[in-house]
Amino acid sequence: MIPADLKYTKSHEWVKIEGNKLRLGITYHAQEQLNDIVYVELPEVGSEVNKGDAIAVVESVKAASDVYSPVRGKVVAVNEEVVDSPELLNEDPYKHWLVEIEFSDDAEIEELMTAEEYEKYIEEEEQ
Repeated sequence: MIPADLKYTKSHEWVKIEGNKLRLGITYHAQEQLNDIVYVELPEVGSEVNKGDAIAVVESVKAASDVYSPVRGKVVAVNEEVVDSPELLNEDPYKHWLVEIEFSDDAEIEELMTAEEYEKYIEEEEQ
């Protein structure tokens, strides 16, 4: 259920690293908590972001949730497809990314969780 080739944050984002860029999305757990996603707000391409910044908003019929940057860097792409069709995040949150960030500090990547660590984190959180 939790893809092993991705990294994860404690705020339920997934990260796919490709060189000095990463793609960021929300996890299955996050979309399950939100339920029916109806709105996605993404940052502008070219925006500078800091680690821990709220960079996007995902809203459902029952709640709104911020999406946080796991690194300091620059937004180099946003996925307009999820802005136009937010429900795609419910259909497959691992296929549909939100933003792409160019980063320079590999140490920040080292702080992300593996799939196994993230699974354990979810289990502990639900107790």
